[in-house]
Amino acid sequence: MKRIKATLLIGLTIITITACNNKTKETENAVGSSDSSKTEEHHQKHWNYDGETGPEHWSEIDQNDCGGNAQSPVDIVETEKDKTLKPIEFHYNQKTKIHDIINNGHSIQFDFEPGDYIVINGNQYELKQFHFHEPAEHTIKGVRYPLVIHMVHKSKEGKFAVLAIMAQEDKNSNETFEFLDKYLPAKVNDTVKVNADFNINKVLPQNKTYYTYTGSLTTPPCTEGVEWFIFKNQIDVSIKMIKDLRKIMPVNNFRNVQELNGRKIKESI
Repeated sequence: MKRIKATLLIGLTIITITACNNKTKETENAVGSSDSSKTEEHHQKHWNYDGETGPEHWSEIDQNDCGGNAQSPVDIVETEKDKTLKPIEFHYNQKTKIHDIINNGHSIQFDFEPGDYIVINGNQYELKQFHFHEPAEHTIKGVRYPLVIHMVHKSKEGKFAVLAIMAQEDKNSNETFEFLDKYLPAKVNDTVKVNADFNINKVLPQNKTYYTYTGSLTTPPCTEGVEWFIFKNQIDVSIKMIKDLRKIMPVNNFRNVQELNGRKIKESI
């Protein structure tokens, strides 16, 4: 009889421990699920160009500089001509390999293989990518061009230098942009692989004088300390290319001009 009682007691103890362990695991799983949900929710916090996630609300997104005092773009009105500003040194290959072209839902981005760079005041910046905004983000004396190309460069120290090339509509076809036009990815998150050479130099205006100031990236996280170089002369882009970009990019994918807050815009001669 004592053996039977002992056996029953041991059995009940095992059942109790097992039940407690199962309950603990269920609790852990619930906590883990909740944490995962919160993490996913955090990652899903995104930005766009309209509505509750539009530019007016970018400063509300966690961990960004979008509410800072040195933001971009700006309206270029008053400038200081500076004879000490040197021309930008371009080291773009005539046969550059485009890595891929991405429709990231905000713009169409062309990524390049390493090897193309610029030198500004003795500092080297490697070309990482260029992308489009339609219409342009920076304005010149209140005038907003129908398109701009942002050529994003980065130094080994992590500093950004961005070239802005204003574009105007041209009824005539353009060999350079016809080439780019045929590779445009039509759907968001689409990527097009390009196995062809491209001469980036043909995107640049012939006259490379520029306006320059220190600002920020024009999309979240709106990182400040970016050196901006806005070419004073625009390039011509076919109406077809601009219309094709308009079809696949968000409508008005630009940020409104920001306050200068005492910053000076210099002009090269």
